[in-house]
Order: sequence, then C-alpha cells, then structure tokens
Amino acid sequence: MKRRRRANLGAWLLALAATLAHGALHAEYGDVVINKRSDREGVRPVIFPHWFHRIRFQCKVCHFELGFKMRAGANDVLMNDIVDGRFCGMCHNGQLAWGPERCDLCHSGLKGLPSGIVGGAQTSGPGRW
Repeated sequence: MKRRRRANLGAWLLALAATLAHGALHAEYGDVVINKRSDREGVRPVIFPHWFHRIRFQCKVCHFELGFKMRAGANDVLMNDIVDGRFCGMCHNGQLAWGPERCDLCHSGLKGLPSGIVGGAQTSGPGRW
C-alpha cells in the first residue's frame, strides 16, 4: 500500500513539475476561461477555477455580494476594477488572498484559449439546465 501511494505521489509530482516547467496551464473541467481582451493586450488568458472557489464559498458570495452576473462571459471585469477592490479584488487584495500584482497566478492560460466554461457545463441560468 505504501509503495502505491509513493508511486501515485511520484506521478503527481512529475505531472506538476511538467506543468510548471511549461509555464502555462490548461483549463480543467469546470474552469472558466476569460479571454475577452487578454490576447489583444498581450497577456495570457485568465483561468478562473470556479469549482475551487465554489467548494469554499456559497454562490451568493461572488454572485451577489461581489457583483458577478450568473453567466460566464457576462461580466466586464477590467484590471483597474480588481486593483480598485471590485470583483476579484475584494478578496484578492494581498491580505485575504494574493494581490493583483501576482499576474501570473490568474493569467495562466495558453494564448489563444477561447473564453467559456471548460467541459460543457453551460446552463440556461440558475436552476435551469
């Protein structure tokens, strides 16, 4: 059993090292890719790990208290908004979570990655599939 765990850990570490060495991440199932302006502005697209945030916070935290609309692509978020403490900047302020000066942590997608939800998790809106 211990050997299997070490083998699994080794495989996981190897995959992580390969990903980090590549310098850009692919989006995973349920992630939201945001590339409205990134390619034009010369930065990598944002990969927003929706499910990572969702298991920690209720929907209303971001979609009511922070002002995000309930539709991927419906929010027009600019870096100035985040720096000014709006949208993502409410939490990503350098105190609660890393601040906007850590560009690479959010702008981590491969150039040319299209906007949208990875994995086909599109709905017609809250509660309607």
